[in-house]
Amino acid sequence: MPIKIPQGLPAAETLEGENIFVMSDFRAEHQDIRPLKIAVLNLMPTKITTETQLIRLLSNSSLQIEITLLQTATHRSTHTSEEHMKAFYKNFDDIRGENFDGLIITGAPVENLDFHDVTYWDELCDIMEWSKTHVFSTLHICWAAQAGLHYHYGVNKHPLDKKMFGVFDHYALRPNHPIVRGFDEVFKAPHSRHTGIAESEITKVSELELIARSDIAGPYIIAAKNSRMLFVTGHSEYDYDTLSKEYFRDVDKGLEIELPYNYFPNNDPQRRPPNVWRGHSNLLFSNWLNYFVYQNTPYDLDDLSKA
Repeated sequence: MPIKIPQGLPAAETLEGENIFVMSDFRAEHQDIRPLKIAVLNLMPTKITTETQLIRLLSNSSLQIEITLLQTATHRSTHTSEEHMKAFYKNFDDIRGENFDGLIITGAPVENLDFHDVTYWDELCDIMEWSKTHVFSTLHICWAAQAGLHYHYGVNKHPLDKKMFGVFDHYALRPNHPIVRGFDEVFKAPHSRHTGIAESEITKVSELELIARSDIAGPYIIAAKNSRMLFVTGHSEYDYDTLSKEYFRDVDKGLEIELPYNYFPNNDPQRRPPNVWRGHSNLLFSNWLNYFVYQNTPYDLDDLSKA
């Protein structure tokens, strides 16, 4: 089934070249099917890259999906053109009165800052509070997972001795949980962050379940027991070369940066890193859409307050 995206979005050409079925607004509006309404609050600096990564993953299901791209009004992107942002993004005030089946809040390169020092923190808190009554299920990624756990449950983050950077083995602590249905017993996922969350901070919150972890990278998938919120501390949406680009960017800046863990073949940065997390990544997003959103969200989104 297709994914509905705005006419002219740059991701369309890339995805169509990969034989992914994307559909324009016009064609979708002439079908008698209610698509899932998914909003994406894109906090990453590379907006177009992140759009493409997430749309690719959301398209890998039998569900028709309508994407709404959101930006913060209190922080303007400096890495993406103003024309692109005006053409394809909305502000929170534009959609405040709407209901959505799902919301994705992406990571952001601000983890070294205290939450309250992030320029758009107050606006993000407004959005996270709004999501409790206007969104059926919210998926928080990397820094957004830390921000969401802190805002909703008082979970604290802590600085790491060095950047958690690379591709790490993970395993499910609750293998029968729907979000990890079909996962291999050991699966890989990328991480790129300077802060972490202690397992003890999660387990002391009765409303949360730790679903999957890594012996090195720590807690990975945390779910609210009512399934309305999901927190993923890594970047399963990353392309094969995203960590490589981050590594060479920092090298070019003269920053101290170690090779990404378990990433380049034979630790040779001149060799192409393989994508060994694609299968897990597709399952993670399709399980979220199916079990956390589609199977439970009300058909009439006006009934969301009763769900």
